[in-house]
Amino acid sequence: MNHIVKIGFVAALFLPLSDAVRADDFRLSNNQRISCSRGLSAGKLNTATCKSYAYVFNTKTSEYFRCQVTLALTRDNKEVINVQTDGGCTKKPRVFDTDSDYSFDATETEPPNTNSFFGPGGYSIWVSDNAKQKVRGCITISSGLGSDISKCLDMTFQ
Repeated sequence: MNHIVKIGFVAALFLPLSDAVRADDFRLSNNQRISCSRGLSAGKLNTATCKSYAYVFNTKTSEYFRCQVTLALTRDNKEVINVQTDGGCTKKPRVFDTDSDYSFDATETEPPNTNSFFGPGGYSIWVSDNAKQKVRGCITISSGLGSDISKCLDMTFQ
């Protein structure tokens, strides 16, 4: 019996640590987009460039990454001449200052288009706290002067 009490005591010591050392959880956004453009080059070469993006969100800290992949294909009338790919993820700042359990969604304009006044367009990200009635909406656009402008607003509930 004394053995069972000791095992129960040791288990009780480590039980509260499970929440304290909870690992970060990363989620991929649900609304990836792809946009493609085509161009004609001298000598009857055709080039198509496609870009796609996604967001990876840390549901504990509210930090996120904007990821983009690009594929450029050049061909003539008979064969593919060149294929190039590029991409990566850029870390963005936290949406909320404190750790919690967050949900998110993100969307982006398709650059360039009529919604894009200052360059390649922008994106918005929405984050909600799963433990409280707390929602923040953020919009980031290119200023056209080298730096992006990003503003967040806490939602009020009426």
